[in-house]
Amino acid sequence: MENIIVVFPKIEDGKGIKTLLTRNGFHVDVVCSTGAFALEHAHSLSGGVVISGYKLPDMLYAELDDSLPPQFDLLLLASQRILEQCPDTIMSISMPVKTVDFVNTLHMMFEAQYRRRKKQRSQPMVRNLEERKLIDNAKAVLMERNHMTEEEAHRYIQKCAMDSGSKLVESAQMVLSLYI
Repeated sequence: MENIIVVFPKIEDGKGIKTLLTRNGFHVDVVCSTGAFALEHAHSLSGGVVISGYKLPDMLYAELDDSLPPQFDLLLLASQRILEQCPDTIMSISMPVKTVDFVNTLHMMFEAQYRRRKKQRSQPMVRNLEERKLIDNAKAVLMERNHMTEEEAHRYIQKCAMDSGSKLVESAQMVLSLYI
């Protein structure tokens, strides 16, 4: 989801950024003037970008960046003099903002987030010992009662999970509750 939080010490500056983004097809979730308020909203959303000024009334951009949930990225808007002192790990644009650079940077940040989420989803799920035992027990019950091979039992549990839209562990629990 392309959530955007704009946080500037002067709310008028934040509203100006919101207007610029809205004209270019972005939806801004909230405009605020403190880091605490921005963090509160960031923790209620599933991910996105926080666009911030250098110095907020309650914290600097670095503190805000350190406190953001991992699914959020920070885009710092500041003067070139201030940006020269900032670490390279912070995505930044110098003020005054060039609309094309600003819009392209946001598109790039959202694309990078999309790729990270896609990569995380493609990683195999790591199951704890209890979940593995539960799945193994369900397979053992299916193998004994229905004369299935281990592979057939596993595929059966997988198919039940896909058909019901549930997780593999939940389908294994269902199998065990039906047979035991």
